[in-house]
Amino acid sequence: MARTVAHVIVDALKDLGVRHVFGVVGDALNPLTDAIRTTDDLSWVGCRHEEAAAFAAGAQSQLSGTLGVCMGTVGPGSVHLLNGLYDAAKSHAPVLAICGQVPLAEIGSDYFQEVDNDLLFRDVAVYRATVTSPDQMPRMLESAVRAAVSQGGVAVLTVPGDLGDRELTEDRPTRFALDRAVTRPDDPALAEAAALLNAASRVTLLVGRGARDARTEVLGTAELLSAPMVLTLKAKEGFEDDNAFQVGQTGLIGNPAASHALDSGDALLMLGTDFPYRDWYPKDCKVVQIDTREEHLGRRVPVDVGLAGDVGATLRALLPLLNHVPDRTHLDDARDRFTRWEEGQQRLADPAHEHRWTGKVRAALDNRDHEIRPEALAAAVDRYADEDAVFTSDTGMATVWLSRFVTMRGDRRLIGSYNLGSMANAMPQALGAQLWAPDRQIVAFCGDGGLSMLLGDLMTIKTYRLPVKLVVFDNRRLGMVKLEQEQAGLPEFGTELDNPDFAAVATALGITGIRVTDPDDLHDSVRRAFETPGPVLLDVLTNPEEVAVPGKPTVSQGWGYAIAKVKEILPSRES
Repeated sequence: MARTVAHVIVDALKDLGVRHVFGVVGDALNPLTDAIRTTDDLSWVGCRHEEAAAFAAGAQSQLSGTLGVCMGTVGPGSVHLLNGLYDAAKSHAPVLAICGQVPLAEIGSDYFQEVDNDLLFRDVAVYRATVTSPDQMPRMLESAVRAAVSQGGVAVLTVPGDLGDRELTEDRPTRFALDRAVTRPDDPALAEAAALLNAASRVTLLVGRGARDARTEVLGTAELLSAPMVLTLKAKEGFEDDNAFQVGQTGLIGNPAASHALDSGDALLMLGTDFPYRDWYPKDCKVVQIDTREEHLGRRVPVDVGLAGDVGATLRALLPLLNHVPDRTHLDDARDRFTRWEEGQQRLADPAHEHRWTGKVRAALDNRDHEIRPEALAAAVDRYADEDAVFTSDTGMATVWLSRFVTMRGDRRLIGSYNLGSMANAMPQALGAQLWAPDRQIVAFCGDGGLSMLLGDLMTIKTYRLPVKLVVFDNRRLGMVKLEQEQAGLPEFGTELDNPDFAAVATALGITGIRVTDPDDLHDSVRRAFETPGPVLLDVLTNPEEVAVPGKPTVSQGWGYAIAKVKEILPSRES
């Protein structure tokens, strides 16, 4: 007997090595979810919100380098996938979204819950199509998967509710042919890049996620050129540990050493990065950029030589053409500045720092002496987390503290919404990560605003008994927005959050909840959270006034912050 459309899809996912499909059940998906129910080695993960399902699928894709899969039923179920799919798209993570649709005969009639999925997903998907006949399978599925994997993006396959259980006229095995080519530029382009770099005396590297598989070649380049290495946030994983050249991140979450290394160089070599913030690039230096995507070359900063190709293959061909730079002044200066900055950060992370320097003043002003420094919390997590832990982080201040105080040493991994910048990603990404690696410790750096946005999927963690450790930076604020307002000279407005006791909420849901309000309890509480079996939510009341100073603060930012503080203290006209 020929297989149905649903079984063709499900069997192919199993053959591809997909282990989990995330979503919320619905009538249009019934043939597909029933096929999953009867298929070994492929599990349905029922989430409470489709956005969480898409984030979880994207997390698995980013961690595994393979296809992630989520599903949304007809209409609003598919619409809810959209934000998580945008995150996958901007992270270049191959994700297949299978969406339900109204019955074939009703398409175009403004039927109940009908949404034009091909139009809805037009911007986010590298491939989108609606199955209208069983005879289009498995060809249409093969095209969707190939597009997602080869282009590193989202493919959306829409299946009407009355089509999933129809049999194919001619059934055949699926064939995907997913091998990807490794390319490098031609010799004249390499020679041009080498000539530029050899003419420079102070080369700085800016290294991104796209260079992760070329660690040996990147370190060899830094050694040969005596070049400091500035890392993007996504390059922390793979380049931060055991690296005598790295000087941390640049940008708003960065540090002065990285900014100085960029500004003081006379040549910049960009490796696998599309770092988007133009203001943080050096103004007067030569630029060489290597990236697999030609459209990335020169779009953030003008480049003198753009090399389209795999970073590892390109550097292997480029290295023999480069001259050794014996003068390490540029490198040593950057490293010295970085070391001094790190020492200062560690002083901030000392739990006693608040009491020692400002505790009495804060107590006299507003009785905040027991609020915990977020730096201290992040440093404690770094100390007690496993050497192969997988970290996720919410967009905003939680990411700032992770970037500065958590080291990606050992086999640690890191993902977040670092291109889309969405709220609410850390917890659902941790959900997907834990199912991908059930024996590894998964640690989510959650902002209180982000966690509360998709709070319902705490129940998914409970239902599937996932031992995720959720660390909540509970500052009762949308902290990054508050900082942005104040740097612009505006008083804080609309950022305050009337939070519940998140630990009590977790306890009510059947998850171990630990609430920390006193700095003296911080380390014991973090240690206990990691030692406790099963899921744990660690709710830590952190200081909302703690400021993350950017690597290159401006006078206008400082003046704006001062003005904002005066406005916040003075009563408003309305009051």
